[in-house]
This record gives sequence, C-alpha cells and structure tokens, in this order.
Amino acid sequence: LIFLSVVFLRFADIKEGDVVRHDGKRSDGYLEHIFKHAAKELFGMDVKEITYKALKNKDFQEVTLEKDGETVLRFAAAYGFRNIQNMVLKLKKGKFLYHFVEVLACPGGCLNGKGQAQTEDGKPDRALLAQMEEVYAAIPVRLPDTNLHVQKVYQDWLEGMDSRKAQETLHTTYSAVNQTTSSLDIKW
Repeated sequence: LIFLSVVFLRFADIKEGDVVRHDGKRSDGYLEHIFKHAAKELFGMDVKEITYKALKNKDFQEVTLEKDGETVLRFAAAYGFRNIQNMVLKLKKGKFLYHFVEVLACPGGCLNGKGQAQTEDGKPDRALLAQMEEVYAAIPVRLPDTNLHVQKVYQDWLEGMDSRKAQETLHTTYSAVNQTTSSLDIKW
C-alpha cells in the first residue's frame, strides 16, 4: 500500500499525452518486454519482433529464441483457467519446460475480461474489444528504463536501480511450502 501511494504521488502530475504502454498488442505484453530484455541481457540478441506459436489453442502460445541452432529461451502465454490448469498439471509432472509464463485468468487477455462491456445477452462485445485493442495499440510504447517517471521513482524512493531497497521491494524470494492434507485442497 505504501508503494502504491508513493507511485501514485509520483505519477499524479502525468498528463494525458504522457501516457505510454509496454510492448504487446493488448493489455498483456509483459512477456514481450521480458523476452526482449532477456534476449539482450543474456544472449546479446536484439529482438525486434516476436512471433507467437499457438499450441493447443489460441490462448496457449509459445515464444522461443534460438541461438546457434539451440533453443535458449522458451516463454509461454497461458490465458484462461483451462490453460492455467493444464500448465499446473504439466508442472507437477515435470513436463513444463518454460523459463517464463505470462498467466492471465481471462481467455483472450484482460481486455476480454468479465469486467469489460458485454452485449445485452452477456456475451463479449467483439466490436468493442477490437476498438479497445485499437485504442491501446495507438498509445506509444516506451520502455520502463527510458521513462522519466520510472527513473524518478527509482532515484527518489528506491535509492537507485541496483540498491538494496530496490532489490527488497521489487524482487521476490521463494521457499518450499509444506504440503497440507486438508479437504479444502484443490486436486489438479
């Protein structure tokens, strides 16, 4: 909550013309940003365009990076609970070979979510969805490291990009979770 308050205060002076977006054609797209960044930082490759390969359905797609004939990065986008459930099952079996997965609960991504406008019979309004995607795509892309507002947050609040405070605030650590035997556990 404190972080959001500070960010809100920092971005309160942004005007409509200052609005920018990340890579991607819709509300998703963090996969594209992270993929391009990883390709550059880890393998020295500057990726301009990303090609998604649909696997089982249009809401489960894969992106790979090859170097010297070897796949060095494998990312996936899994949208909708059916795909998320399949992903979890594959993870449990050790058959999920991705370095990064972008997960969105709504099939088709967030712009297609239940909180969006629907037709009177409760179905997604395809025309409105296409219009929202068009408006979103028209917003200029600016990478976070070139955004003056983001740089100011790093400088003023996080004490620099490589600071201990930035590391503690923006990064996550993982630890093993003890298995419980509760009747409320979900069996996927």
